[in-house]
Amino acid sequence: MPLGAFKAALMGTAGVSTADVVLLSTQTASDSETISFTSGIDSTYGEYIFKYYNINPATDNPQFTFQVNASSQSGYNETITSTAFRAYHAEDDGSAALEYQADWDLAQGTAFQPLGINIGNGGDESCAGELHLFNPSSTTYVTHFYGRGNQYWGNNKSGELYVAGYINVTAAITDIQFKMSSGNFDGKIKMWGVK
Repeated sequence: MPLGAFKAALMGTAGVSTADVVLLSTQTASDSETISFTSGIDSTYGEYIFKYYNINPATDNPQFTFQVNASSQSGYNETITSTAFRAYHAEDDGSAALEYQADWDLAQGTAFQPLGINIGNGGDESCAGELHLFNPSSTTYVTHFYGRGNQYWGNNKSGELYVAGYINVTAAITDIQFKMSSGNFDGKIKMWGVK
């Protein structure tokens, strides 16, 4: 289903033909351990956008994370180099900051990359955001990514986490998995393709 011009602009894809931004898949988590997209990531699109909505963990204060598999690989443990920074503001105006976050970046690591941190598990607490993968089918260059998301932290703060980096393999990335650092979660993730 292609997007209209207005929705394409909202997704940060202004300037491309609206027929070139296509919803490929939607998955819903209901007390799920993981959500995995194991098909549809191929050379058809040069960019894949994953939008996540109302991600609510069963456990208080976990991280919402992702990892990938290269073609013919398993285990979701590809090598990632990334950077991360966050902004936050407390509900009571007692603290606020904008800072680099060494705890949430990877230096040639194979762990899951955080997209959301310290997410509260209350009924009114969740996270939402987006992850962009660029040219994941390339077998010449690494796959670059960036993500940003907002979280309602378990300690009553609004936090925005920004991550960016590359998956340091020159093999096609074919699968992606999302999960919490601990416990299950509810929410929805949509995968879009951009030609």
